[in-house]
Amino acid sequence: MISRLLTVSGVVLGLLLGFVGQAVAADHAVILMYHRFGEDRFPSTNVRLTQFEDHLQVLAQGDYTVLPLDDIVARLQSGTPLPDRTVGITIDDAYLSVYDEAFPRLQAYGFTATVFVATQPVDRGLRGYMSWDQLRELQAAGFGIGSQTRTHPHMHRLSADQNRDELEVSNSRFIAELGMRPDLFAYPYGEYSLSVIDAVRDAGFIAAFGQHSGIAHGYDGFFELPRFAMNEQYGSRDRLELAINGLPLKVDQIVPEDVVLTDNPPAYGFTLSADMDQERQLRCFNSNYGKLDVAILGKRAEIRMPGPLSGPRAKVNCTMPGPEGRWRWFGRQFLPE
Repeated sequence: MISRLLTVSGVVLGLLLGFVGQAVAADHAVILMYHRFGEDRFPSTNVRLTQFEDHLQVLAQGDYTVLPLDDIVARLQSGTPLPDRTVGITIDDAYLSVYDEAFPRLQAYGFTATVFVATQPVDRGLRGYMSWDQLRELQAAGFGIGSQTRTHPHMHRLSADQNRDELEVSNSRFIAELGMRPDLFAYPYGEYSLSVIDAVRDAGFIAAFGQHSGIAHGYDGFFELPRFAMNEQYGSRDRLELAINGLPLKVDQIVPEDVVLTDNPPAYGFTLSADMDQERQLRCFNSNYGKLDVAILGKRAEIRMPGPLSGPRAKVNCTMPGPEGRWRWFGRQFLPE
């Protein structure tokens, strides 16, 4: 009898643990993006050291799991569950402050990051950028190295041959200096087009990241993955916690498919996945126009702008309430021409 009770208890415990595992399993992750650390002359791309230290403390003390970016991408692509509130840390441009300031602070917490590198500034030894020796030191410490082309251009303005050259030359430099060709890519300035995506995919990359807000999940593909940009203006603890507690707003059938606009304002729309069950509470915003008009027909959302989108880059962010007071996010960065 005792043996049978122990067996039954073990089965019940296993079922309970299985339910708990399901509760904490997730098919998404939040990716943070940084550039400079403690370089106050560049507030739009810089995060103050006190802010960064606060971010690391929040990640270390809260209910978050910080994982390497390549691990996150591999799990998303294979369908392997991630812990809920998984966070990846990325850093663009390989500025020297990454090595001097971010590297030791990340190591102190046992965290790593993926650094996206444009190879030409490193090759030329430009002031304010890391060296190949420093990048090798990060690589040896378990940090990921991703590509950001050779010269960090506006890729959507280049020809197909020019983009191919950017990617081929930079890949050859990574192989020569680091003994590897990166699998992960970050679009310079977060700018891309359908043809740029094709070039990046053809160059052998398995995933690519922009600079638009949202939760990475892969429902609509792996070559327009979002990241939350952190800088002096948008680096408060409140914004960080809003981001790292976010949930995906899953959409597909996005129109226009290309973020490089031929019609401005665009007739913007998308279809919500079946499990997005608060469609009537979908809200979309643009920095110039504020809250935008949203029309819902079933699972289809149509967003209308009151006028043309302006500037070299124009972002539209959409949100929807999720469970436990959390928010779902989907962002898109348009390139008005």
